[in-house]
Amino acid sequence: MKKADIYVLAGFIVFLSPFFIFPEILSGYENLNKEHGMLMSFVKFALLATFGETLGSRIRTGKYMPQGFGLLPRALVWGLLGCTIKLSFDIFTAGTLNFLTKMDWKEAKDIFIAPGFSGGKLLIAFCISTFMNTIFGPVMMTLHKITDTHILQHGGKISAIYTPVKVGEIISTMNWKVQWNFVFKRTIPLFWIPAHTITFILPEEYRILFAALLGIALGIILAIAASKGNVK
Repeated sequence: MKKADIYVLAGFIVFLSPFFIFPEILSGYENLNKEHGMLMSFVKFALLATFGETLGSRIRTGKYMPQGFGLLPRALVWGLLGCTIKLSFDIFTAGTLNFLTKMDWKEAKDIFIAPGFSGGKLLIAFCISTFMNTIFGPVMMTLHKITDTHILQHGGKISAIYTPVKVGEIISTMNWKVQWNFVFKRTIPLFWIPAHTITFILPEEYRILFAALLGIALGIILAIAASKGNVK
């Protein structure tokens, strides 16, 4: 472990510890979530998912932010993606509950919003996660790949934020075998669906935070896979 790793670990602990030590900070966080859910989604993904990418870079290249990494553009992209994820949580939760009700599971909504854990809540959470990750997931992952490539093409500079994205050109040069065989076919059923099933079992105010923390895990998973030659 290098000094940089110790500093990063210490910084991460210092960043999170106030939420566990001071109840008023946790209470303030919960109030912000209730009053400014979309803004908080932006902040959480901008911080945590970007942090996941720096960890992935550390595993893959030995550096947290190699030249051309583009910390600020990546944070902005993740913040905006966090807003779409928050929106998808609301849409797919409501839509799945409506679908299950029309399929004669009349108690589905009451079971899902009831406090505590139950087998019925687990099944509903699994349904929400499955619908969201098979319908919205591939679109979001492809969009992230496009923006990631755009940032790299501009050397991680701030100009990547306001320069038009050449979507057609990037899509035509993407490695769709990797996108399908690993990103879609493996991470969706083996990681995202189970992980988001857990997410939807949690109280609503903690779901986006947990989803952002999953961004850290995914960054590490992709880096490990890349180092083994599964992703190029």
